[in-house]
Amino acid sequence: MRKYILSAIQAHAVAEYPKECCGLLLAVGRKQQYYPCRNIAADPGEEFRIDPKDYAAAEDLGEVIGIVHSHPDSTSRPSPHDLAMCEATALPWHILSWPEGDLRSITPAGKTPLLNRPFVHGAWDCWQVCADWYKREWGLEFETFKRADGWWESEDNTSLYEANYEAAGFVRVDHPLRGDLIVMMVGRTAHPNHAGIYLGADPTLPKEEANAFGPGPFLLHHLYGRPSEVIVFGGPWLDRTRLILRHKDAQPIT
Repeated sequence: MRKYILSAIQAHAVAEYPKECCGLLLAVGRKQQYYPCRNIAADPGEEFRIDPKDYAAAEDLGEVIGIVHSHPDSTSRPSPHDLAMCEATALPWHILSWPEGDLRSITPAGKTPLLNRPFVHGAWDCWQVCADWYKREWGLEFETFKRADGWWESEDNTSLYEANYEAAGFVRVDHPLRGDLIVMMVGRTAHPNHAGIYLGADPTLPKEEANAFGPGPFLLHHLYGRPSEVIVFGGPWLDRTRLILRHKDAQPIT
């Protein structure tokens, strides 16, 4: 990274300390520029959220080529959330530890494994592992649904799976086939809040080895707070099932 860019990031980190600073790396013509943004996160000492108005203003100046933020009183090692959002934004992320002053850059790999990914709500969660399976197996793509953590806890909130499955191209069916979306209620919840891909008797995934044993049937899912995995679908998981959904453009395997 160019020295004048690093100096600008360090100055921003000093000004915002002990909060996380955040900003954007821009390409303006042939030059690069650091554009400091406001951190509007609820807890700016622990996380960051770039003000959308600042992001829009930066885009008016040049092309966004990187996301920048600081880790106050911590190392520059990326958190699971950093890794997930780097993939989600498809941009390099630059992390400055402060006051240590170490800068680390991470780049999107382009494809996150379906198995053993850490849980990050809104980026690597139960819906995303399902969406990624559909894209890799059947070439289906879905819009990025915005979802606030804990949306399922109150009757006053929209039931996201129930409200959006038809618009996403799914229809309800009575009995699952491989590739169907299983929607469940897990924990103390007001709405169905968990989903997985029904794999039938075959737990295999493209270029990944699932550590699942038994006659099946199997389910790919990503439970809150745990790595994504393939499990045997039955017993309590079957009891929690509320919707079995099949995509209109899919060709499920019997």
